[in-house]
Amino acid sequence: MKHYIITYDISDDKRRNKIYKLLRDYAVPVQYSVFEARLKDEDYLLLRYKLERLMKRDTDSIIFYRQCIRCQKDILRLGRSGEPFGDGIFIL
Repeated sequence: MKHYIITYDISDDKRRNKIYKLLRDYAVPVQYSVFEARLKDEDYLLLRYKLERLMKRDTDSIIFYRQCIRCQKDILRLGRSGEPFGDGIFIL
């Protein structure tokens, strides 16, 4: 899996809501218009395809920042921004 920071700037409220809901299916919202995701290559391609179908290229912007493993260890979270994927401990 690869780690991504995904940001968006969508001008239309209705389209923004659709994109937000789609991103929530693949990623964790960490701030307004910012998501973090751990995606398999096929999920990344599918998400990109779905986003490109929803967005308007002339007015909207969506950016994927891929993070290497070393860069993920250097993430500094201040304030109430917690680890979006938890601590890796799952209780069943």
